[in-house]
Amino acid sequence: MGKVIGIDLGTTNSCVSVMEGGEPLVIPNDEGTRTTPSVVAFPREGDRIVGAIARRQAVTNATRTVHSAKRLIGRRYQDEEVQRARSMVAYSICEAPGGDAWIDIGGVEYSPQQIAAMVLDRMKQTAEAYLGEAVTEAVITVPAYFNDAQRAATRDAGRIAGLDVLRIINEPTAAALAYGLGKKNHERVAVFDLGGGTFDISVLEIDNGVFEVRSTNGDTFLGGDDFDDRVVTWLMEQFKTETGVDLSGDAVGLQRVREAAEKAKHELSTVTETEIHLPFLSVTGDGPQHLMASLSRGQLEALVGDLIDRLDAPCRAALKDARLKAKELNAVLLVGGMTRMPRVQEKVAEIFGMQPDRGINPDEVVAVGAAIQGSVLKGEVKDVLLLDVTPLSLGIETAGGMFEPIIVRNTTIPCRKSKVFTTALDNQDMVRVHIVQGEREMVDGNRSLGILEMRGLPPVARGVPEIEVTFELDSNGLLNVHAKDKGTGRQQSTRIVSSSGLTGDDIEQMIVEAEAHRARDRDRRALAEERNQLDGLIYATRRGLEEYAASVSSDDALHIREAVHGAESVLDSANCDALGRARERLALAAQRLSESIYASARSDQAMLGGGGYVAPEMSIDEDIVDDEA
Repeated sequence: MGKVIGIDLGTTNSCVSVMEGGEPLVIPNDEGTRTTPSVVAFPREGDRIVGAIARRQAVTNATRTVHSAKRLIGRRYQDEEVQRARSMVAYSICEAPGGDAWIDIGGVEYSPQQIAAMVLDRMKQTAEAYLGEAVTEAVITVPAYFNDAQRAATRDAGRIAGLDVLRIINEPTAAALAYGLGKKNHERVAVFDLGGGTFDISVLEIDNGVFEVRSTNGDTFLGGDDFDDRVVTWLMEQFKTETGVDLSGDAVGLQRVREAAEKAKHELSTVTETEIHLPFLSVTGDGPQHLMASLSRGQLEALVGDLIDRLDAPCRAALKDARLKAKELNAVLLVGGMTRMPRVQEKVAEIFGMQPDRGINPDEVVAVGAAIQGSVLKGEVKDVLLLDVTPLSLGIETAGGMFEPIIVRNTTIPCRKSKVFTTALDNQDMVRVHIVQGEREMVDGNRSLGILEMRGLPPVARGVPEIEVTFELDSNGLLNVHAKDKGTGRQQSTRIVSSSGLTGDDIEQMIVEAEAHRARDRDRRALAEERNQLDGLIYATRRGLEEYAASVSSDDALHIREAVHGAESVLDSANCDALGRARERLALAAQRLSESIYASARSDQAMLGGGGYVAPEMSIDEDIVDDEA
């Protein structure tokens, strides 16, 4: 049975973990780091690249380097958050035919699911390289406040990456699993998760292996990217004031400023002031223009003050929904890179009246929890029960376009809830149940999930029929809706299949494209390995010939040099078979070299008496012998 991996698909960085010997292990990537940047680049020449290499080349390839794609996943192009994101990235965000937000790279359009799949595929490869076996199953984490479409899009990304996604689990819940695994005491904890793109707060009760989510809240467009953007704006204003140059239209310059802003933000978590130097940022009639600025921790906190304030309301709402007071909590866990900012930690202390727990790694704990959940699902970890909640209310549209919740947010799943409705018109022979998700009082502010129609109702006055609508939500978040006319017994039901904006054909095509890319990667890897082996054999053969030239006949030496020359002539070939044939010919020549060396050595040994050693003349001191005797 293959291993199940846990993947934290982050806005800024991603991480993969697995259970080994009953303990969770974070798997380092091929560069030796335990997190991988969620960055995908499309160089003008060559195949796409993912991770740290993609991030390093962003300055020179800004418009073709995609970061923070998680903020677009499952979103409509017209969403306010998408329009804000357009001003924060150098690459182009476009509207797909279905109205979703996609990414345009040089005229080729990619869905955010495809970009996420490329990052997930990198995590999959990292795990396979460590485990030495194929990986097909995974648990993937998402922000707790992701809606139905965003969760479906994440699941689709996993499918495109060649993964069977066993479960989509909330990031704060995963962190709590990692924190509470093996603990026997009863605790109430709040998980404060502020990452690169999203903010979540969840309140959980942990009791002897039972993890019950009491409430969750958050903001799916509040994170480190927004903090960076404030510093970027400040630096650009400084530069414009000093030089008159507006960098907003300069993709390369803007990327340099963004990287400097992120670095300054990180440094100000440990120092009180930092210097920002960007030489040759632009050129004017007066010559090269450089950006030099000093940013203090106090200035940074002033720039992001309103963002810090936005952390307050979701936390207090989560406590209210959990029916708990802050003083009833045992711990507040910090998750996500932005929680390293001192002002964020101070805000947490202000909200909850206690210092947060710093005993977990904020960058890795979510992936660890996902791996634990995977092992629970496979039956490898016993005595763990996870009771999660639905993050947003589910209901139907009523007269006047109003939203009537049936399953309210923070209801423990699985669950079943019913409400009775009636008709709005006389002699109405059909009712249309419009199924909606969200927290707005009017339907047009929420997300439509589907429509169920019930026909054949008897003609009666309005208000007489009793239509019972039942929502069933299972542990995987799949929603079944039933409508029943209590008078006639007529029933209608439907399963709401989460839609990410991609059709089944779209997903299948993307899976084919992803597999084709993986096949090209395998071919490139095989070519690189063949080339490296041939190069190593050329080096070893040439060195052996130089070192043992005296032991090799002139005919053999000529044959070996010709084989080396032939191998060198195809070393740069892209034909794996040609490289293999050259390596086989050179291996035979190298074997001939070895035979000559050993034949020469045996001849020398024979001349020395067979054993290869000349026995020295020895004299024995008779007195010593006698004494010993």
